[in-house]
Amino acid sequence: MANSAGSRKRARQAVKRNKHNSQIRAKVRTFIKKVAYALEAGNKKEAQGGYAKMQKELDQAVNKGLMHKNQAARKKSRLNAQIKAL
Repeated sequence: MANSAGSRKRARQAVKRNKHNSQIRAKVRTFIKKVAYALEAGNKKEAQGGYAKMQKELDQAVNKGLMHKNQAARKKSRLNAQIKAL
């Protein structure tokens, strides 16, 4: 347990930040799933629309340090390749 006032505050901040970051990560995963489901359904137009939104969310997660830039690039590249293959 945190003893000093500063360490108690840092513990509170960590909990708050963890909750916020978890929400952003979940949002990113949701956008990725929307594109994946559109691809499974064979709906190219919906997949392209979802891809643009997903790309923005991924880039924002990278800028906030929630995801490595190479991981985001890999996800975007693979989904884009699947969209083009439709």
